[in-house]
Amino acid sequence: MRKILFFVLLILATTIQAQQKREFRGAWIQCVNGQFRGMGTERMQKTLTYQLDELKKDGCNVIIFQVRPECDALYESSIEPWSYYLTGEQGSRPYPYWDPLQWMIEQCHKRGMELHAWINPYRAKTKAAHVNAVNHVVVQHPEWTFQYDGLTLLNPALKQCRDYICQVVKDIVDRYDVDGLHIDDYFYPYPVPGVAIPDKANFQANNYGLENQGDWRRLNVNLFIEQLYQTVHSAKPWVKVGISPFGIYRNQKNDPNGSRTNGLQNYDDLYADVLLWDREGWMDYCVPQLYWEIGNKAADYEELIHWWNANITKSDLYIGEDIERTAKFNQMARKMELHTQMPRIKGTVLWYAKAAVDNVGNYGTKLRTNYWRYPALQPTMKSIDSKAPKKPRKVQVIDVEGQKVLFWTAPKGEGWKDAAVKYAIYRFNQGEKVDINNTSKLVAITGETHYELPAAEEGRRCVYAITALDRVQNESSYKKVKVKY
Repeated sequence: MRKILFFVLLILATTIQAQQKREFRGAWIQCVNGQFRGMGTERMQKTLTYQLDELKKDGCNVIIFQVRPECDALYESSIEPWSYYLTGEQGSRPYPYWDPLQWMIEQCHKRGMELHAWINPYRAKTKAAHVNAVNHVVVQHPEWTFQYDGLTLLNPALKQCRDYICQVVKDIVDRYDVDGLHIDDYFYPYPVPGVAIPDKANFQANNYGLENQGDWRRLNVNLFIEQLYQTVHSAKPWVKVGISPFGIYRNQKNDPNGSRTNGLQNYDDLYADVLLWDREGWMDYCVPQLYWEIGNKAADYEELIHWWNANITKSDLYIGEDIERTAKFNQMARKMELHTQMPRIKGTVLWYAKAAVDNVGNYGTKLRTNYWRYPALQPTMKSIDSKAPKKPRKVQVIDVEGQKVLFWTAPKGEGWKDAAVKYAIYRFNQGEKVDINNTSKLVAITGETHYELPAAEEGRRCVYAITALDRVQNESSYKKVKVKY
């Protein structure tokens, strides 16, 4: 029995020690499912606080928060109305007043997490029955939209729509301290058999000299993606642009370089040429939504994770995981193992946050006790910035009403590339080598310049090492301090 226990513990320890120091660990918090609609300020803040606390315990370090579900806003905007999915009435100001995006930024940064603002670029109205506000784009510019399968969408063929969406994006990036700008898989609408997209007149009026309507639609989306990327980085170069496309680019039967799958395709059906965006450098990270199980006959997860690993070569690659389906087929361990085998994959995004919080299939428990037991820094992005900030200054431990608190001062620096915005805290036993590459020694990442030390037995001695992190988490050298309890 002892031998069995020994080997179980050895295997578990090996798994934990194999954790990466840097890993994108994201979770999508969506509003379009109605989970917050009409909830009220106090209750919604309480719900989000609980979700953030649990996701932090699970090891998440990025929250992707939906702030523009259908050309309406979960933030104060002079361009678009307050969201139906916030108050239950589009255009209605929340009462008591609050700004969900600003609040989420503050809450995430306080927890050492990044906040990426998630928008749906083209969707103007879902099938939900509600009245649009007078300042909604559907009311102001109906000529910019078309109807498809009960949805109202901004027309990707129109330059006015590209400019309008980028105006909204610039407003968000200019006024809010977001770490990323994120769009999902909705480009041209998901096709319905026998229903044509009503854009023939647009194609005839301005086809850019292209004869194939599919090529023309892809060009329309390409022009938007390029403009979006330039809009974000010209406003704030450190804000990451992320895209989470549908999980199949092309099937091999349509393209010899495609995946061995038989499903809907980004390129042919949604007119999203994701590989072009990667080659051109129009996205900083890509999160294909691999929402299938290993062994799925039409879209095998294992086939697809290998395909994306081989074909995304410039952008950072993270994998979108469906918690409920993974739990249903009991495949978490197998999928996590595949992640470690793929050299290009640098992280995971969970669909969806509430499923992790609700601990579906013990998914959250397994994250916090095994796969994401220790905190992780973000992958660096050398294309944005490669220079580390200076190390923290004036590190000291002060007793505050019986509680030991670690305090430090931000390093000096000029400009955003030199500024420290977060700090990593490592703990070592007395006499132990200070090695900040040892993932098991990273105890916290915080946006504050203080940290309450956990209680310890009297007489214990240890060493804390503090490093500074810049906007893209380049890490400084450490400053250490000895602590005696």
